[in-house]
Amino acid sequence: MIVKICMVLIFVGVAVGVGIYCRRTTRSVDGFVLGGRNVGPWMSAFAFGTSYFSAVVFVGYAGQFGWKYGIAALWAGIGNAILGSLLAWWVLGPRTREMTHRLGATTMPEFFGSRYRSKGLRIAAAAIIFVFLIPYTASVYNGLSRLFGMAFGLPYEVCVIGMAAVTCIYVVVGGYMATVMNDFLQGIVMLLGIVAVIVAVLANNGGFTEAINQLSTIPSELSPMDGAFVSMFGPDPLNLLGVVILTSLGTWGLPQMVQKFYAIKSGPAVKQGAIISTLFAFVVAGGSYFLGGFGRLYADQVEMGANGQPVYDSIVPTMLSTLPDVLIGVVIVLVLSASMSTLSSLVLTSSSTLTLDLIKGNVVKNMDEKRQLGYMRVLLVVFVVVSAALALVQYRSSITFIAQLMGISWGALAGAFLGPFLWGLYSGRVSRAAVWASFIVGVGLTTGNMVMGLVGAPLIESSINCGALAMVLSLVIVPVVSLFTKAVPFEVDPPHGEGAIDREYAQELEREAE
Repeated sequence: MIVKICMVLIFVGVAVGVGIYCRRTTRSVDGFVLGGRNVGPWMSAFAFGTSYFSAVVFVGYAGQFGWKYGIAALWAGIGNAILGSLLAWWVLGPRTREMTHRLGATTMPEFFGSRYRSKGLRIAAAAIIFVFLIPYTASVYNGLSRLFGMAFGLPYEVCVIGMAAVTCIYVVVGGYMATVMNDFLQGIVMLLGIVAVIVAVLANNGGFTEAINQLSTIPSELSPMDGAFVSMFGPDPLNLLGVVILTSLGTWGLPQMVQKFYAIKSGPAVKQGAIISTLFAFVVAGGSYFLGGFGRLYADQVEMGANGQPVYDSIVPTMLSTLPDVLIGVVIVLVLSASMSTLSSLVLTSSSTLTLDLIKGNVVKNMDEKRQLGYMRVLLVVFVVVSAALALVQYRSSITFIAQLMGISWGALAGAFLGPFLWGLYSGRVSRAAVWASFIVGVGLTTGNMVMGLVGAPLIESSINCGALAMVLSLVIVPVVSLFTKAVPFEVDPPHGEGAIDREYAQELEREAE
């Protein structure tokens, strides 16, 4: 117990210390939100990876999908590395950096407002982000708190409040640079920790070959096939595909992920960051899903719900509870690292979006830089408190596992933003109507499905598949609707590097400012 407590205290001390060290970078809005757009490839790549993978993946998704699909859950990790990391960096990275610099955009709503010349789109995007990042943050609290309960016997409420307080301190003090510096250190812990945990769990089950043999004898309720949990595509390939799409394609439309491309310092740094981020995802995501694939070996120890199904969030903690105390300490710091980095990214994205895109110029007409920084810090605390409260309410509600909350959040955000953002980077023929259509379908489909599910009649049984469908629809809706509606004139490749905002639009912005 002393070892575990010391490891956690060292982690918290380093995180807060980094925040204090980085406070000098927070004197401007650009510095607080994007680190002055001067972040190198290693820090950017680790910030992307650690924001991507948190307790949601390690505890929630690894446990749930490992239980359902066995070793085939590893496909989700491969998808996260190739589609969610490598292709995202190659396709979005250079273009996002260049376009946001040209437009002077600091947030995703600001990009939509400038790119599509619409104040309404900017406000709508900011509202969607603020609403749907909250359940995602609550799901991160849930996963981490279960591990702390297993290791220390602490009440859930204490874990949530403690994590919220530490996140507030170092993000409020150090801003974006504090998050990326901590992300880099925490990413190293994650890489080493996931390898150590996999080796230990396999050793507890007689080694890799023996663990696979045991898993192959377990029948699946989803398939009559022998050895379904060790087969290439598992017992339910179609639903597994939905998982891969949601967890991989989702990063392309999530504001806290795309923002990493705004802040990177150069084009060559994007190419380096792509490779680093992909390798990180292979180890962390691939390792997490691979570990979860052996969850069925602990079926007699896993907590079961009233419906006879396992409590998915309890599977990975149950697997880890048999490890030596030192390794449990490593796991706690590993998941704490992943979760804190994700939380810091989420709260920073939400507070900056609410300040710059909703309050500034709408609620408060004249906001100098000092007031903007003050609003962002206050709203950051508010966002942490609200999401922590939701986590406590959710813990006692009918929504008892992480994947539900994350599926709804990712589905709504990426379902609304993916098409408008991607097509907006590469095409000058996108209309405002197409963007509004994507916003309405993405949010409407996921929330409508959730509401119908509460009354026992969901449109799509799985919230994961619903979110994946929303993302695919977004990519299709934007070009189709743009064919029949008036496009917003925009030169995506202006000659000689000139700005893409024409004189008429510049005058329009000046009138709005006045």
